[in-house]
Amino acid sequence: MTKRIEGGICAAKGFTAAGIHCGIRKNKTKRDLSLIYSEVPATAAAVYTTNLVKGAPLLVTKEHLANGCAQAVICNSGNANTCNADGPEIARAMCALLAKALPVSADDVVVASTGVIGQPLDIAPIAAGIPALVAALSPDGSDEAAEGIMTTDTVKKEVAVSFTAGGKECRIGGIAKGSGMIHPNMATMLVFITTDAAISPAMLQKALSGDVANTFNMVSVDGDTSTNDMVTVLANGMAGNAPITEEGDDFAAFMEALNTVTVGLCRMIAGDGEGATKLLECAVQGAADEATAKTVAKSVICSSLLKAAMFGADANWGRVLCAIGYSGADVDVTKIDVSFSSAAGEITVCRSGAGVEFSEEEAKKILSEKEIVIGVGLNSGAASAVAWGCDLTYDYVRINGDYRT
Repeated sequence: MTKRIEGGICAAKGFTAAGIHCGIRKNKTKRDLSLIYSEVPATAAAVYTTNLVKGAPLLVTKEHLANGCAQAVICNSGNANTCNADGPEIARAMCALLAKALPVSADDVVVASTGVIGQPLDIAPIAAGIPALVAALSPDGSDEAAEGIMTTDTVKKEVAVSFTAGGKECRIGGIAKGSGMIHPNMATMLVFITTDAAISPAMLQKALSGDVANTFNMVSVDGDTSTNDMVTVLANGMAGNAPITEEGDDFAAFMEALNTVTVGLCRMIAGDGEGATKLLECAVQGAADEATAKTVAKSVICSSLLKAAMFGADANWGRVLCAIGYSGADVDVTKIDVSFSSAAGEITVCRSGAGVEFSEEEAKKILSEKEIVIGVGLNSGAASAVAWGCDLTYDYVRINGDYRT
């Protein structure tokens, strides 16, 4: 049974973390360098952005994880280290500097950066900050590490759970950053996950890749897929369970726990979209197959017109059907039902592809809540899917109009 717990990325045994301000950001009140450390080498897996323009840290991390092992994660915010001639050199220098300060090999370091694209990243403040960063490592350091990876995020994003595998209590936790440039497919944010479960590299990668298809690949804020982002998992085995090397009850328990963490982070990322005031969830049911359900859910959540309507609490359900119609999914539009629901109630606005009478006043009350579910019934099968997004507000343009300056 999976149970929510406190601790974020430090909930699992053997993991410590830290976050400091080293000087990459001009604002000295904002942390800009984070570290996650496992006291023993860990199995590792990752999924990377599909953008052809990739940040140098991703390329270096991919090299380092080729053997399925890692022991530390270092990440800076404020500068993406992307489209820089010396980008790989800087990313490798970050790993090498950390290896001098910790008992780890530079090849066992995951390196990540987030922030402005195309600006040279000065290694000097990072080099100067690493001793303080290592000194700050703490089993209570998840909050500081989560803060250190934030860019335009307004809230820290942390989730942790406990579960049982092989008769042993295991823990898994994660932190994430993501507010803008959020759009499928993976990866479109930075997510770092730690667990003390023992699991082989192959099964860890299988678990992560399988989960991402239904979680982080179903999140969209603004239609832009980032250049830098990835999801990584480190599993150090310190829970003492028999290593998970094949599918079975223990792997299923691990998958359930991982999914609880990732869904929690997905909802936080979507709800904290740049300028957002509302978390949107599109729940599609009755699809002929899963691919159709996913296509419909993502199309609805990505509709700028629908997102704007949700900001204004306008029950403009025609925009839902419009998004389904251009999604490319093979659906029978005469069978589609649409509803809106929130903590304030639920209202049906469309049945069998046509509008039904409803109270605009009640609908506005429902759509004025901070979390809204857009229910879509395709009535053509048994498959379902969920996607997450947010409303589109004036502040999104304000934030991105002067992001660099």
